[in-house]
Amino acid sequence: MRPMTDLEPVTEVRDMEESSVDAATNLKEQAERDEKEAGENRIEKRPRAHTLSSYTGSSSDEDEVNPRDKNQRNSKGSTDFCVKNIDNAAFGRREIEIAEQEMPGLIALRRRAENDKPLSGAKIIGCTHITAQTAVLVETLAALGASVRWAACNIYSTQNEVAAALAEAGFSIYAWKGETEEDFWWCIDKCINSEGWQPNMILDDGGDATHLMLKRYPAMFNMIKGIVEESVTGVHRLYQLSKSGKLTVPAMNVNDSVTKTKFDNLYSCRESILDALKRTTDVMFGGKQVIICGYGEVGKGCASALKGLGCNVLVAEIDPICALQACMDGFRVTRLEEVVKNIDILITCTGNKNVVTRNHMDKMKTGCIVCNMGHSNTEIDVGSLRTPDLTWEKVRSQVDHIIWPDGKRIILLAEGRLVNLSCSSVPSFVVSITSATQALALIELYNAPQGRYKQDVYLLPKKMDEYVASLHLPTFDAHLTELTDEQAKYLGLNKTGPFKPNYYRY
Repeated sequence: MRPMTDLEPVTEVRDMEESSVDAATNLKEQAERDEKEAGENRIEKRPRAHTLSSYTGSSSDEDEVNPRDKNQRNSKGSTDFCVKNIDNAAFGRREIEIAEQEMPGLIALRRRAENDKPLSGAKIIGCTHITAQTAVLVETLAALGASVRWAACNIYSTQNEVAAALAEAGFSIYAWKGETEEDFWWCIDKCINSEGWQPNMILDDGGDATHLMLKRYPAMFNMIKGIVEESVTGVHRLYQLSKSGKLTVPAMNVNDSVTKTKFDNLYSCRESILDALKRTTDVMFGGKQVIICGYGEVGKGCASALKGLGCNVLVAEIDPICALQACMDGFRVTRLEEVVKNIDILITCTGNKNVVTRNHMDKMKTGCIVCNMGHSNTEIDVGSLRTPDLTWEKVRSQVDHIIWPDGKRIILLAEGRLVNLSCSSVPSFVVSITSATQALALIELYNAPQGRYKQDVYLLPKKMDEYVASLHLPTFDAHLTELTDEQAKYLGLNKTGPFKPNYYRY
């Protein structure tokens, strides 16, 4: 047998490699043809308006068919919902069960009031973030006797699996992650305008459901018994309506209740801002130059967390009292335009509009991270970035690089929307506190005798704030000290509370 030369094995290997490449190419081309044929057999999509949204989907985003184009039914045959994929309900149900374990106060309220059904006859329009924690609130309201219809207050914060689980359980849920603006208002309208169902209560987060009902269905709005609002933006809208004489129903401002302000705004944001930034950018915090615009409770939580991880935190404020608090907490108070060229991370927490403008962003250094922790999506002027001279480059879900002609790029998170709920999650325990506050406010307004609340905006009674706090103390095995009769008399208090006057600042 002829001996094999050194070149022959190399030639054979090369031939095998070329053969393998040809086979792989053929397989790829066949797969592309199969995918194209399958695409032609899918549900025909309704023509959509062009959107500049950077949304790419969530774990249940198996296709790009708009949920409004799908015909879905739950196991009971109901079609009164619109979610991403009803088939993911089982996964969403597990998420809800996990959330329940960390929401002891809301579950305790459900068990205590379930037999009395204090919301029997209540028909509630809900417009909030739709998460596993919200689902626990929805099911609690139903257990207390209410009928509910629910839409999302944010186009990016909906957990698709949770929405599916609620729809499977029989709730009218109209929401999915990645809605367009048109979808957003359509979903709220579908919740409000339902044949044979007349809402009498509103639970709002941002005032969108209130705004839409007042604008499109004024007669229906006048029949509402009460509105519960939990955001700075929504409360501001309510006070504007009250001042102009357009608020024809009583409203409860739970945003400024102690349990909401301290626990949801301060303690929750202190944790969720870090989670959101890490998940989206993998940024190292130590040594970074950070500016917090707004030093309210949200700003305080963000500043505290970032300082603890070694950031050099600056604060921009309009209020001299908040500014002085920031100084006493060890933060330098400055104007954004004075430091914008040197910052690494910018976070807005004001609830205002155009806090960060195109002029600011033009001056930022490359790699600067820009995000919003306030409710409204108007704090960062994202619209000014939608110009032909700038390029949008999507790097992952909810993360866009905005590239300038000279190659500079900034990192925009969640397109300027609420970053912690769009890009991470909020601790269930804190949501339990907020949700219990909302539930009690709904119960109070719904059952209040005629005349107790006029056409105005009210704060949650102090007694209810204290009750919400007491529902959560057993989790920590906390035991309250009780006043003696002599001590109560000396302080001029009832032994069971309320223990502080309304003007007290915690």
